[in-house]
Amino acid sequence: MNALPLKGARVAVLTETEFIPEEMDYYRDELARLGARVDFATNLWGKPSRVLVSDVTEPDTPTKTMTVSLDVANLRVGDYDIVLQAANYTAIRLREIPPMGSHGSVKATREVPAVRFFADAMRDKRIVKGALCHGLWILTPYPELLRGRRVMCHTVVLADVHNAGATYVPDEGEVIVDGDLVTARSSANLKEYVQAIVDNIASRRDGRY
Repeated sequence: MNALPLKGARVAVLTETEFIPEEMDYYRDELARLGARVDFATNLWGKPSRVLVSDVTEPDTPTKTMTVSLDVANLRVGDYDIVLQAANYTAIRLREIPPMGSHGSVKATREVPAVRFFADAMRDKRIVKGALCHGLWILTPYPELLRGRRVMCHTVVLADVHNAGATYVPDEGEVIVDGDLVTARSSANLKEYVQAIVDNIASRRDGRY
């Protein structure tokens, strides 16, 4: 068994305020342990870096932060082997149309840097894409890229994902692999979800894909 199944792989994690700390920690530690380089990216809004704030789910849970200094607008999709959209409400925040406070337009929803980056990754079958929980919200401005894809998601986004043309698969395992797209219901499925992504990369490397 390969101890470093992700050796040499580059991973882009798209995140924002309301991230889940345990998810970010798992990507940083586990993917690196398996040999990958992990980059966290967000909207920097012209700043050199931003401090993102975690989602507080319980009154007594301390708020956690993470500093991100990589702007999603500057990412090159071809540099990555794996592109992950973080869980919770990060995808909603990443869909903000610049400049912040803009009324925007329906057309502009497709030009938001994080949306465009994930869409470009979807067009590249070499790249393994992952969307956990609410993550598929990042892609609904491009329904043609979701149409017919078999997915799992949180029920909060189910109607949106269905209306974008995806096929919802309520599998008991709560992780669905559809070729180069891996989706899962929630952060409760994080370990199984990451394992499915690792297995997907391993399959590609030994020629099974």
